[in-house]
Amino acid sequence: MARPNNSQQPAGFYPQAQMPYGQQNPYYGMQPPYPPPPMQPPAGVAGEKGGINVPGMLPIEESYIENILRLNKGKLVEVFTTFENNKEWNAKIFKGLIEATGRDHLILSDPQTGDRYLIPMVYVDYVTFSEPIDYEYHFPGAVARYSPR
Repeated sequence: MARPNNSQQPAGFYPQAQMPYGQQNPYYGMQPPYPPPPMQPPAGVAGEKGGINVPGMLPIEESYIENILRLNKGKLVEVFTTFENNKEWNAKIFKGLIEATGRDHLILSDPQTGDRYLIPMVYVDYVTFSEPIDYEYHFPGAVARYSPR
């Protein structure tokens, strides 16, 4: 009586005989019929404001909130924030002069008390200004550019 074969091969599997060491690739050293295409990095597409947009990636943005706030350094603002899951104060308004702005934070100084606030941008809902907002740089290449997020 023959024993059943319990080692089943997956569909489409073609077993190959084991070759001695050194002969594992019988085509090693043969030239392909044509050379492979040269490897080139993807070419960028020029953006509207001098930036380069790479296909498949988000374009480089120049009007991030931190850039707009940076343009308005020294101006008096009200920053409206929301702090979720905070029982003492869920929302807070900070009033002060813009001292500095980074990609993820804003530094205000209160001229009346001298207090300074470091506010993470993740909590900022919106900002109000008591005077006109400067929105555009007056010379090229001055915008802080970060890689797409």
